[in-house]
Amino acid sequence: MVGDSVFKDGGINSGAQRRGCTIQANDFFPEESFKSWDNYGKAFLETPLRLKDRIVTRSKDHLEVVEMKARSHHQMRKTLNWWDIAWFGIGAVIGSGIFVLTGIEARDSAGPAVLLSYVVSGISAMLSVFCYTEFAIEIPVAGGSFAYLRVELGDFVAFIAAGNIILDYLIGNAAVSRSWTSYFATLCNQGPEDFRIIVPSMGPDYGHLDPIAIGVLIAVTILAIYSIKGSSIFNYIASILHMLVLLFIIIAGLINANPANYAPFAPFGVRGVFKASAVLFFAYIGFDAVSTMAEETKNPARDIPIGLVGSMVITTILYCVLAVTLCLMQSYKTLDIHAPFSVAFTVIGMDWAKYIVAFGALKGMTTVLLASILGQARYLTHISRTHMMPPWFSHVDEKTGTPINATIAMVVASSVIAFFTKLEILANLLSISTLFIFMLVAIALLVRRYYVSGVTTKGNQIKLIGSIVLIVGSSTGVSVNWAVDGSWIGYAICFPLWVLGTVFLWLGVPQAKKPTFWGVPLVPWLPSFSIAINAVLLGTIDKASYIRFGIWTGFLFVYYLLFGLHASYDTAKELEAKCGAEEWNKVEEGGENGVSPTPISN
Repeated sequence: MVGDSVFKDGGINSGAQRRGCTIQANDFFPEESFKSWDNYGKAFLETPLRLKDRIVTRSKDHLEVVEMKARSHHQMRKTLNWWDIAWFGIGAVIGSGIFVLTGIEARDSAGPAVLLSYVVSGISAMLSVFCYTEFAIEIPVAGGSFAYLRVELGDFVAFIAAGNIILDYLIGNAAVSRSWTSYFATLCNQGPEDFRIIVPSMGPDYGHLDPIAIGVLIAVTILAIYSIKGSSIFNYIASILHMLVLLFIIIAGLINANPANYAPFAPFGVRGVFKASAVLFFAYIGFDAVSTMAEETKNPARDIPIGLVGSMVITTILYCVLAVTLCLMQSYKTLDIHAPFSVAFTVIGMDWAKYIVAFGALKGMTTVLLASILGQARYLTHISRTHMMPPWFSHVDEKTGTPINATIAMVVASSVIAFFTKLEILANLLSISTLFIFMLVAIALLVRRYYVSGVTTKGNQIKLIGSIVLIVGSSTGVSVNWAVDGSWIGYAICFPLWVLGTVFLWLGVPQAKKPTFWGVPLVPWLPSFSIAINAVLLGTIDKASYIRFGIWTGFLFVYYLLFGLHASYDTAKELEAKCGAEEWNKVEEGGENGVSPTPISN
């Protein structure tokens, strides 16, 4: 555990550099606690005190937007506009979810009512998009939800969320790349499993080895590393071609529709609809990656709302129409779980069309992989800027303006998972992590609007905490009642409590901060509903996925106690000492210019 001193002047030409408080990240463990075993032993004995400090410490907008970016040596290039963001939003979302999971969930969970499943998950995703948009405008950095949670809920909560964000991307890339293999096999007139290596001794869940998935990940990674603007141009050209294929599927499919296939509409009942919604939420994942590109956007206040919200509206409409088309073409009972649209065209006598579908699916999944790889690298870059992960990952290459170290590391990990693990396992686990994070972001938005240090009174702070506890607690109660197939009494108790918590916050606590450019409408109702619907969807996911989620979260906690806590604590304290009390107080006051926000009325 030997490393050079982490605190050196240098970095990009920013306000942080001019004040002499930039941190040079040049090692895996450069912090004071890791310079010797003796230092580490002393730091480890201080774990309770350090953990308490990190739990209660909240970052500031200025720290995330200016100071953190200075730790990457070089700036990411601001080359994206609303057109790029919108197409990244479409390219990031429409991929393996619609082309694979629609067949699985329609056949096994929802039937033709999979349409309603997409509506429910689409509403949940749209609510989260609103929350993300306000944050991305106010805190336009590569850290995405990790940075937002650091500012509003503190270091510890942000790290646990960050670990699950990383898991999201690792699993998401693995799932999409495996789907890519299935559709590539269809394009080559082979079965979906024909290009995988079957090893019976490893079991059905992990014994279908997929070398093509690794090759796809490597190819897309090269493009992601080369240029963000080049990636954007490739993305929207590929996405336009993809949209044309989707229009062909809809028109050709509806011409050959058989209304008899739509009966019974909901063979698995309401429970099946919501169970499918939780898994199909995977199909909407991707906009989170787009929010990490705010640091590379020319005008975040204009470009982010148009790009994120606009792309999500288009995506939701397309998903619903495609779901209807599939279930009208073929009975839900006989849908193929690997390549449902391709097989459906074969069933209706248009076998040649499966090649068009496969080509479109490959295009869609390629852009999803591209946006995801871009997003995951930027998340890891910002996480490592805080030293919760080794700061080596935060380096931005001077020539390309992209985070090469973080990109390669994440893709290597995704490749290992993609090589072994089946899509069904990946999708369930991914949905848990994503829904959990989206709940936290909605909570963070409420905190951002209703609490400002030095402005919010102690009484209003207590009211805010009580309201959030009531909203989250009642939403969790509905989720648990749903999971155990409880009676109507549980809903009759929990729903009024949710309404009470939201109304109390709405009428009883004055908002303390007004968005500078663009804000979520209908606060606190919209974020409160986002919390509730995400909680309900969490209650529909299977027990085995929760066990895997628990194991991963436990691993994160152990890593944090042993490494992340001490590295980030050292970094924060040394930065404070380097900058001096006067400069640090400006950062603590919040805002890029050190100006405290003023309270506003409801």
